[in-house]
Parts: sequence; C-alpha cells; structure tokens
Amino acid sequence: MIDYTRLSTYDYDLPAELIAQTPLDKRDESRLLCFNMDTKEISDEHFFDIKKRLKKGDVLVLNNTRVIPCRLFGVKEGTGAKVEIFLLKRLNLTDFEVLARPGKRLKKGARVKFSDELACEILGDNEETHGKRVRFIFDGVFEEILDKIGLMPLPPYIKEKLEDKERYQTVYSKFKGSSAAPTAGLHFTRELLEELKNMGVIITYVLLHVGLGTFRPVSEENILNHDMHSEYYEVSHESADIINKALNEKRRVICVGTTSLRTLESAGKSGRVKAGTGNTKLFCYPPYNFKIVDGLITNFHLPKSTLIMLVCAFAGFNNTMKVYKHAVENKYRFFSFGDSSFFYRPSVNKKLEFDKSKKGH
Repeated sequence: MIDYTRLSTYDYDLPAELIAQTPLDKRDESRLLCFNMDTKEISDEHFFDIKKRLKKGDVLVLNNTRVIPCRLFGVKEGTGAKVEIFLLKRLNLTDFEVLARPGKRLKKGARVKFSDELACEILGDNEETHGKRVRFIFDGVFEEILDKIGLMPLPPYIKEKLEDKERYQTVYSKFKGSSAAPTAGLHFTRELLEELKNMGVIITYVLLHVGLGTFRPVSEENILNHDMHSEYYEVSHESADIINKALNEKRRVICVGTTSLRTLESAGKSGRVKAGTGNTKLFCYPPYNFKIVDGLITNFHLPKSTLIMLVCAFAGFNNTMKVYKHAVENKYRFFSFGDSSFFYRPSVNKKLEFDKSKKGH
C-alpha cells in the first residue's frame, strides 16, 4: 500500500537537461500534456491546443497576482558587509517579512543600505519564516525604487539571466505582491484568452500572492510535520458568483495553476466558494478531497515538493506518476519556464477514490 505521508513517495528521476532555463519566444507554443482522468488517456499537444480541451460554459480561474522585483543587494552600514534581502510579505507601507543573508549577522537595529534612495532597518526575527522583519527607509515612491534596483526572484535552478522581466509575469498580472510567478499562467497570450472568451469560456480571476513557502523544500520524511507558510488570497464577489453559478449548473471549473486551486479550496465552504480575503496554509496531499475544481492546468513540478503532492491529490498518485514518466521519456521541459499539463474530467462530479484509511489536510 502506498504511504502518502512519506516524502520519498513523491520522488522521481529527472535529467538535469530537462529543466528549462529560458522561456520560449512565443508563450503558447510550449508543449501541453493532456491527461483525461476518466479514460486515463495521455495526449501530446501544444498549449494553443487548449482550445480543443475547453468548451462553452467552462469557467477558467486565473491568479492575477504580479511578481515584484524582490531581490535586493546592499551593504551593512558600519561594516560594509554584503547583504541580500529577499522580500516575502508586505506588512504595511514600510514593513516587510524578508529572508536575509547572512541572517545571523543582522541583529535588531542593524541597517542595510541599497542605494542613495533606499535602506532598511532590522526590526527583529520572524520564527515562522526563519527570516527577519524589516522597515524600509526611502526617498521617493517605494514601488518605483524597487522597480529600478530590485531583481526578479528567479528560482535557484534557473542559471540563465532573464533579459525581459515581463517574461516572468503573466499577461494578465495586475496586483503586485508575489515573490514568485504563478507559472502555469505564463503560457497564455492575450490573443489566446480572447479566443477562449469568443468560444464561450468564462474567464475569472482570484488573487493569491505567492510566497516562497509554496516552493520551500520539504525536509521532513513524514510530510505531516511540514509547516506551510501563510499566503494572502482574495476572492471577489463577482468571481465567487461566477464560480458558484457554474457549480449549481454542473459546468466545469478549471484552475490555472496550483495557486488558483488552493485559493478556491481555501475559500470553499460547503461545496461553494465564499467571497472574501484571508491567509491560507492549505497543504493538499492524497487523499485530499477537492470540493470545487474539475480541471487543473499546471507546469511540471519539482520532485518531493508540496506542488507535486497537490497534483497527486488532484489527479491520483498513480496517474500523476504515469504522466511524469511520460513527460520525462518524451523530453518535456520542466519547472517554471517549462511545458504545461492539463489534468481534466470531461464532465463534472466524477471523483477519484483513495484509501480512506489515510487522512489528508
């Protein structure tokens, strides 16, 4: 029997050359692996073929967060030591939760200078993130300064320099606040979204500011001991009404990305979505029972990550491993700038059965 609580359960072999280092020139020309969760059929397509898999009345849910250039390099005042500050979460107009390197040398009261316009003071430690709380001191508009001197927070497995910052943003990004991109949405073009609308696909948006906790490696072999970091989300009344109407009428709700899916599940009450704001630490792994979503468009995720655990919970463990094996054998591109997958049911309300003796969050 598969032990869904063991970290090693979610491991797989991935050749390093399949980790995408740069985005394709055209977003929607990435490959798309489609998996029908009813028939178990795999289809190799391109992302622009998503039009063939969606239909009139489907609700497509996208996360319209926007990544901020949240990597800052400066020097510690008084010593000149080099410091890296990585913004995680905004607390108010001046204060942030951050990761700091080297953190041990930055005690409360220490100041870091980034430019003539920007500095910060260390307010104290943050036990949840193992980082710091800082207060920024700036001359001008903080966001404009950040855009000028901050660097995009590319994952550590990407070694190539990103020439165009907008390629790490979705074309529909709107609200600044993420420390990482909701990468499933990077494949959409404005033209493709317009084509889907003209087909009768209903597009709506939710917001989840992606924190590094989503991508933080799981270090505990018993995944029940893993602590997810909190992430802020919003669901508007308009989006909640659109999604709930689809649920009432038994039309499909399809999420673009694990962040959109976690937002709907976090806002789900009694099988419906409740409008509002909140902070979520939702951790989905088999046999989590999804209440809202019928399809998931998502990239290929790191071994032993909370993201592949979520996909296993949604599509079924054996199904997910079958898809990933196929993707490796057929040389799909993996991770943030890689190719895409679409796990779907042709119709709603057909649930997968797991071993009910296991409990999921």
